[in-house]
Amino acid sequence: MSSSNFASFLCLLAFSLHVHTGFGADPLFLFHLCSTPENFTANGPCESNLNKLAGYLYYQAPSTGFGSEIRKRCPYNKAAIIWYDNCLFKYSNKEFFGQIDNGNKFYMRNVKVVSEPVTFNGKTKELLTQLANKVQATPKLYKTGEMELGESTKLYGLVQCTRDLSSAVCKKCLDGIIGELPSCCDGKEGGRVVSGSCNFRYEIYPFVNA
Repeated sequence: MSSSNFASFLCLLAFSLHVHTGFGADPLFLFHLCSTPENFTANGPCESNLNKLAGYLYYQAPSTGFGSEIRKRCPYNKAAIIWYDNCLFKYSNKEFFGQIDNGNKFYMRNVKVVSEPVTFNGKTKELLTQLANKVQATPKLYKTGEMELGESTKLYGLVQCTRDLSSAVCKKCLDGIIGELPSCCDGKEGGRVVSGSCNFRYEIYPFVNA
């Protein structure tokens, strides 16, 4: 896409992930990707357009600073994404609304390993699959749940999609990342797979505020 076209066509998404810290607190940075080698010219129409969109979001959303931070990390990239613990910010010169983003993805995992990893992996996949099956019926494409693992242990899970996806596409996205179990976090007490379109998390402790 030429620079002139990019200046007039820019897809941008600011999305709230599950919130267990208030927006008043400093957001916890997780990861970022400058997701295309294509660059635009400094001080040109592309940069002006991106600054305008980021500035618009500054007034429409809590001033967490995610828009300015990705500009520092990917100053001239035509596409980039940044994740915090409670939100993501993504822009691109290519249309991406309603489409699964498999190109932007990362894993996080607890360092502790459970005593029976095979059984635990199965229970984790079972819980997340149950939540993915239910998420289609929720307008926010977001679902949490828990499962008993023993007399004193519970497994807590969360699945979520960006709300530009349809419910069917959301389910497909979640099925894809759940399919990365157990390779992503084999036998770990907690883990996350976070993409540009959907994410899941599981822990053996509650991690989402009511």
